[in-house]
Amino acid sequence: MGQPESRESPGAAGALELPPGQRLQRGWPVTHYGPVPKFKPDRWEFRVFGATADGEKHCWNHEEFSALPFTSVVADLHCVTKFSMVGAEWGGVLARTILALAPPAPQATHVMVWAEYGFSSNMRLSDFAAERTVFATHQGGELLTAEHGFPLRLVVPHLYAWKGPKWVRGVEYMTADRRGFWEERGYHNIGDPWREQRYSYQEEPGDGPEI
Repeated sequence: MGQPESRESPGAAGALELPPGQRLQRGWPVTHYGPVPKFKPDRWEFRVFGATADGEKHCWNHEEFSALPFTSVVADLHCVTKFSMVGAEWGGVLARTILALAPPAPQATHVMVWAEYGFSSNMRLSDFAAERTVFATHQGGELLTAEHGFPLRLVVPHLYAWKGPKWVRGVEYMTADRRGFWEERGYHNIGDPWREQRYSYQEEPGDGPEI
């Protein structure tokens, strides 16, 4: 599991320690690959499938998902392009809530998070189940904008931000690791910013499946 998202620098009172190679960002830049999808609430669905405990697919429409318990989380966002947002407030549904409502099978070890246009991001089940991993609908008390992922984006504070896709549509439980979109294209399979795991050439044995 990753280290805390922000820490006090030793010997520097009040100074935040960022992950190596990161710089503090004022504001929130828009970064994504591809066009912004149009949100169609009557056709939107969030699915949990794959290696579920009961072998069934679990689905919520937008109204049902919006009625799930809402939690606010204060957590940093570390982009692999080297900017960090510190102390951002995210509101939404905790990943642990989804895990409780649609438990994975005992043999599940990883998840693939699926988003619009077939975009995907893989991670260990333990990372997905971390205390502050959240399916965010709000940031700073306001609904996300479309450019920042409305209606739903995943925030995994202890991993680089690409691990939390915008425009999320579902989660697949997996019994073996499989690389997601950016992980197949040269990004690190784990993506821990405190270990500066940016690129696949940095991977060590056991960090991920063969490319």
